[in-house]
Amino acid sequence: MSSVKQFQVTFDCADPERVARFWCEVLGYVVPPPPKGFESWTEFDRSLPAESQGAAFACVDPTGVGPRLFFQRVPEGKVVKNRVHLDVRVGTGLVREERLAVLEAECVRLEALGAVRGQLLRYDGVNESCQNMQDVEGNEFCLD
Repeated sequence: MSSVKQFQVTFDCADPERVARFWCEVLGYVVPPPPKGFESWTEFDRSLPAESQGAAFACVDPTGVGPRLFFQRVPEGKVVKNRVHLDVRVGTGLVREERLAVLEAECVRLEALGAVRGQLLRYDGVNESCQNMQDVEGNEFCLD
């Protein structure tokens, strides 16, 4: 039997810092402190070779419970639907209209940050409602 391991979720993207800061706002995550010897991530980034500057960024759960999110620059753009996505659990325990109201309020907040609203999947007799969305670079996620 294996033990539970820590993991991080990695996003391929064009602008790692922009996408990381979006997810910080969505999840209440923070940017970790820069490496020792650097007063800021900007200072650290400037110390790298030109081709590596801006190539990666990360954010973490300030409570230490959630996984680290890592964002890496890739040359190709997003072409097809994500095979894996995040479900942002804002309506846990809520049902029907109360759940829809919470999903809508969070959707509006995230649209102001640059997210794009997708299809609303309504309660179907088995599954509660959820709202499909895209982050600032088009990566799908759900408000659940």
